[in-house]
Amino acid sequence: MGKKIAQLTPELKEFISAQKIFFVGTAMREGIVNISPKGMDSFRVLGDNRVMWLNVTGSGNETATHLQETDRITVMFCAFEGKPLILRLYGKGKVYHPFDTAWNEYIHLFPEIAGARQLIDIEVEIVQTSCGMAVPFMDYKQEREELKNWAIKKGEEGIKEYWQQKNTVSFDGHETGIFG
Repeated sequence: MGKKIAQLTPELKEFISAQKIFFVGTAMREGIVNISPKGMDSFRVLGDNRVMWLNVTGSGNETATHLQETDRITVMFCAFEGKPLILRLYGKGKVYHPFDTAWNEYIHLFPEIAGARQLIDIEVEIVQTSCGMAVPFMDYKQEREELKNWAIKKGEEGIKEYWQQKNTVSFDGHETGIFG
C-alpha cells in the first residue's frame, strides 16, 4: 500500500496543485510537535525535490521557530475527492522572512496576500504515498475570507504590532526570529 520514492513524479505534482489544504508538522528536539492546516494559494512545487509555501500570519509561529533549531519538516496532503491518496513530503526546511534577501527572490511566485510573514523552502528527501482509503470524501466549497479580511483591515503596521504581541515567542517560550 505505502511507497517511498526518491522524488515527486509528474502525477504527484499534479495532485499537489489540485489540493486546497495541506498539513505541516515540525518539532524542536524537546517540547510540542506542531501540526498546522494550511490553505490559500500558498504552495508551490519548485522541482522534483523542492517545494515552498508562503506562511501567513496566524495565532502562533511554531514552524519558523522549530526550523531554527532543527530543520526537520513534514508536509502531508490527503485526497478528499477522487482516487484515495495520502502524500507525505519529508525534508529539511529553511525560513525566509521579508528582511531576508531570498524573500525578494521567491515572493513573486505567490499572489499578494496581506499578512504574509515567511516563505518556507523545503528540500524534499523522501516522498511517501499511502492508500488513503480511510480518508472521507469531503466537498470543497470555497476559501475562507476571514484571515485575508482581518489582515487587510489591520494594515501593514497593525500586522507588525500583532507579530510583536503574538508571534515573537513560540508556545514553548522560544524566540521565533520574526524580526531578525
